[in-house]
Amino acid sequence: MEREENKKKKKKSLLRAKPDQKKKKAAEEKNKVAKEKDKITKEKKQTRNKEIILIAYVFAGLFLLVIGYFVNFMLRDSEEVINNPYNKRQDLLAEQIIRGDILSADGKVLAHTLVDSKGNETRNYPYENIYAHVVGRFSKGRTGIESSENFHLLTSHTNTVSKIVKELSGGKNIGDSVLTTLDTRLQKAAYDALGSHKGAVVVMEPSTGRILAMVSKPDYDPNQIDKVWEELTKEDTGKEEKDSPLLNRAAQGLYPPGSTFKILTALEYIRENPDYKKYKYDCTGKGIFNSVTINCYNNKAHGKVDLKESLAKSCNSSFANIGITLNMSAFRKLCDTFLFNQSIPVDMLYNKSSFVLNGKSPVDQIPQTVIGQGQTQISPLHNAMIISSVANGGIMMKPYVVDRLESQSGETVKKYLPEMYKTVMTPKEAEILTSFMTETVENGTAGSLKNSHYTVAGKTGSAEFMEGKPAHAWFIGFAPAENPEIAVSIIVESVGTGSDYAVPIADKIFKTYFSYK
Repeated sequence: MEREENKKKKKKSLLRAKPDQKKKKAAEEKNKVAKEKDKITKEKKQTRNKEIILIAYVFAGLFLLVIGYFVNFMLRDSEEVINNPYNKRQDLLAEQIIRGDILSADGKVLAHTLVDSKGNETRNYPYENIYAHVVGRFSKGRTGIESSENFHLLTSHTNTVSKIVKELSGGKNIGDSVLTTLDTRLQKAAYDALGSHKGAVVVMEPSTGRILAMVSKPDYDPNQIDKVWEELTKEDTGKEEKDSPLLNRAAQGLYPPGSTFKILTALEYIRENPDYKKYKYDCTGKGIFNSVTINCYNNKAHGKVDLKESLAKSCNSSFANIGITLNMSAFRKLCDTFLFNQSIPVDMLYNKSSFVLNGKSPVDQIPQTVIGQGQTQISPLHNAMIISSVANGGIMMKPYVVDRLESQSGETVKKYLPEMYKTVMTPKEAEILTSFMTETVENGTAGSLKNSHYTVAGKTGSAEFMEGKPAHAWFIGFAPAENPEIAVSIIVESVGTGSDYAVPIADKIFKTYFSYK
């Protein structure tokens, strides 16, 4: 009986234990699920936090980019944007500011604003046609310095108190003055020397890039622009060639370089042939090269010439003979280095020069191209940069035409300094080319520049451009040859040889410059 009682008790105890075990197991399952939920919740929070941090970084990065753009805009681009002719803010500036003066390097007024008793403003150009292209015009679309420096001319750095008083009284403050690098004596000498011919003259300081004079003809009087506008812009169908007086030929005109290009052909030959001094050629006045007949000017036979004499006498057949031996891929690279097919670093409207040959070009294009004919095109400004690089020991400077900005009281607001653009040749190469071009003046095609007061190095050119028409006349050069101070690039359209037409202009410019040194 007792044993049975114990069994019953044990059985009841087991029956009671089973629900407890189930409850315990259920609790464990519940805890496990809760832990899983906590884990998932934590992972979700961590993921959400990462997303928030990522978004924060993205927004911080965007904010920094906006700040960077804003700083860059304020430091570099704001003036360019405001100076854009489509920017209406200029009209607002013009309502508050009387346009500032443009002055030459020697202090002469090139452009200023006249105000009558009724407050009407008229832009006046005392030198009339002489600076028409480089200084430009204000009416009928701004050009030249009037365009590039528009923002500065409409910005006043007058004393703050004076400025406020003027504004409160309903008056207008006077804009800052732009002082250029242009020399009135050289500008007038170049303008007069070019005479009634079409063409252009650029005068530069080789060591700095300062543009001392820039002339383009045909020209016009910017004081009369409203009256002559229709005449200047009408289609000139009665002539084979347009006069295009609105075009600044100095920077926008493109011409075959003629024999001035032989400087670069000679440089490439020197680079490819360290023994270039041994070069010899017997000129008979013409020759056939790659099935192309090349004639020297008037079929003149130059006889036996070396490389220096070939350049000095501008021997076409000798240079064609040189050219067909050159590596055209290397020559193309050299021309690209000298900014053919490239933008040039200048703050004015210009057209790019072009050189089309490369290693895959047809060989019959080489003879004409290496003597400066063919499809090669160059502007007078670009040619001035090239010859200035030779004068400056192989260093090409950035050309510039604005020296500084001044407030009405004469305080300097901003000063522009010379900037080196790139090295285009070694000092030794520049020295060799200078000796070649000095020979051109001493015993070659530019002999009329030889004098006892200063030495000149240069190269003439006669660029054929249309059958039955006289050639364009070129001269590029610098003086003194041993310590260059002034470089010139001159083209006279459709007149004949560089010796007869461009060299006399260079002579007058050099004489003017050294007469007041």
